[in-house]
Amino acid sequence: MEKVLITGVAGGVGRLLARRLLADGEVCGVDLAPWDSRPREVTMFRADLRKREFEDVIRTERPTSVVHLGFVRDFRGDAGRRHDVNVRGTGRLLQHCDRYGVQRVVVVSSGTVYGALPDNPFFMDEDHALSASRDYPEIRDLVEVDTLATGFLWKAPQIRTTVLRPVHVLGAVARSMMADYLRLERQPTLMGFDPVMQFIHEEDLVEAIALSLELGLSGLYNVTGPGQVPLHTAIEETGGQAMPVPEPLLRPTMRRLFGWKIAPWPEGALDFLKYPVTLSGRRFHEATGFEPLFGLDETFRGIQR
Repeated sequence: MEKVLITGVAGGVGRLLARRLLADGEVCGVDLAPWDSRPREVTMFRADLRKREFEDVIRTERPTSVVHLGFVRDFRGDAGRRHDVNVRGTGRLLQHCDRYGVQRVVVVSSGTVYGALPDNPFFMDEDHALSASRDYPEIRDLVEVDTLATGFLWKAPQIRTTVLRPVHVLGAVARSMMADYLRLERQPTLMGFDPVMQFIHEEDLVEAIALSLELGLSGLYNVTGPGQVPLHTAIEETGGQAMPVPEPLLRPTMRRLFGWKIAPWPEGALDFLKYPVTLSGRRFHEATGFEPLFGLDETFRGIQR
């Protein structure tokens, strides 16, 4: 029987994915956070990916597939620890998958790794450079994780490895930068800028991960939703209120507030409110036939404050 191990299983998408995969086989999960309401069919282990205890889980459970969602995404914690957990933890996970005969690995990266830059083309494909850390050094660890997983494709060709780069994920339990931004009652925007953005419902992302496992995909894939809209439309549709602020005022304010651990995002995140980051999902659609089930209206309604 198929056995899937999910790292970060106690997170919002991890919980949705665990319930989705129970219909197809056995599910176990790893997280440092608790999940007290988990289904009794899901076996859960409290373990740090960097420690021997996690290797013991892989060695004893012997999953056929691993889905890697276990990242630290909160910028307000210790930056060194965040980098260590994300990069070294991912490296250890991939080593264990190679050592203990895992057949399929899905690493859920993010479309933000391409970076928000003024020269971005519309609808970037998977061959576009990962440039996020150029002007946004705090996101360097996520770029390194993506690069590690991409290298693993060639280092361990016997393992079907998939790297998914979804656009902004929205939903009741999604905890991404853009989801949390749209949950604000009032959203600061950069005066004079209204970039086009793409969104996907959290349930559609779960289905994309399940398809990747089911079909045994190998490669790099952008995962896109039902379309794209300007930022101001996303704010209006989620019940927020845009507050345009001149860039020379907003940037130093964000820098100070982040330094004081008041703002949840560093200054570099403002570029995603300035320049468009639009991805082409053609490769994933052609490989899987994937079509999002949720339209933009439903996706925006999924935001809960």
